[in-house]
Amino acid sequence: MKKFTELKELVTALEADADKFYNKANSAAGTRIRKGMQDLKNLAQAIRLEVQETKNKA
Repeated sequence: MKKFTELKELVTALEADADKFYNKANSAAGTRIRKGMQDLKNLAQAIRLEVQETKNKA
């Protein structure tokens, strides 16, 4: 559950940069969003593997 909480916090942290990029045309914020989305992808994959491993143990 810890990783899922981290995922939610990461999405929340990216919200300000998303606003800057989409509403204020700040290209640096776009770069931060892309990095954050890559981190999100990696974290989501780790959660998927953890869920699968727990499911297989049961």
